[in-house]
Amino acid sequence: MLTVSHLSVKYGDTPVVNQLDLALGSDEILMLVGPTGCGKTTILHALAGLIPISDGTISMGKWRATPRDTIAPEKRNVGMVFQDFALFPHLSVEQNVCFKLKDTTLADHWLKLLGLESFRQAKPERLSGGQKQRVALARTLAHEPDIVLLDEPLSNLDAALKDSLRWEIREALKAAKVPAIWVTHDQDEALSIGDRVGVLNKGVLAQLDTPENCFSKPASRFVANFLGDASFVPGSLNNRVVTTCIGNAPGIPIDVTEGEVDLLLRPDDITVRHDNDTGNGTVVWVRFEGGSRLCAVALDNYEQTHVKVRVSHENTFKPGDRVKLTVDSTHALAAFSR
Repeated sequence: MLTVSHLSVKYGDTPVVNQLDLALGSDEILMLVGPTGCGKTTILHALAGLIPISDGTISMGKWRATPRDTIAPEKRNVGMVFQDFALFPHLSVEQNVCFKLKDTTLADHWLKLLGLESFRQAKPERLSGGQKQRVALARTLAHEPDIVLLDEPLSNLDAALKDSLRWEIREALKAAKVPAIWVTHDQDEALSIGDRVGVLNKGVLAQLDTPENCFSKPASRFVANFLGDASFVPGSLNNRVVTTCIGNAPGIPIDVTEGEVDLLLRPDDITVRHDNDTGNGTVVWVRFEGGSRLCAVALDNYEQTHVKVRVSHENTFKPGDRVKLTVDSTHALAAFSR
């Protein structure tokens, strides 16, 4: 099991990762997300031994690395999957997967499991992006790593392929029973694939929890905003019920016990309908999403507060429409101090 304690990394005098603590289960997939430059890839490189650490410890079974006691990358038994595939262009698929292997039994297993059997003799130039990523994963798993680190492995692929391949990779990692840390900038990918999600902000772990808790019970406004569309509506919290100008809802106190709060609303927590007579807001903009439309509504009582609400694509709204918003949630919603 991987254990990271008080890990810090600096580039010169600039701190990039600050006091990171985490432990990874034996077959757990941890998704790391955060804005560009928050330290996601730096963490992977530190775990793999590709860059020095300035403080803390990294331990994995037989080895323990510190700033003084460094462990060479080749002695860590860490597998890495990169966004650019990193395949040898002059070698066949089979040769890439079997590179430096004496026993190719596992290589054969992963070639078959990942649907690469018919491409054994093909060179990488003949493969699609998804096939190249399967080869990279098969090569990693065939070497029996103690942990797999994935650095935005799907960022170079088209949207339709990403959706299917992410599940293939997850299933392969689970079949191998190997823990993994998967860096992504795709919030949907993080929430759907990970057993847990770690949200980074300026090198600090803002929250490490289940996908459900990170989304529904974010530890901060930053986490709430990063993991999907978020609207904050003023209200009053009393006995774990929040009263707002668009209705009441059960509340989860995040950083406050009672009193004036901002209620976190996701687009699916609200209903909207046309209402010229008793409307409580005006549509500001509408974005067509295919199967749905995302609308932003300015509330009458709080003109600077734009609430985002998602409706079926069959419902047509346009900027300037008078509408009535209503909180529509049976589950508790996060409430933050105002």
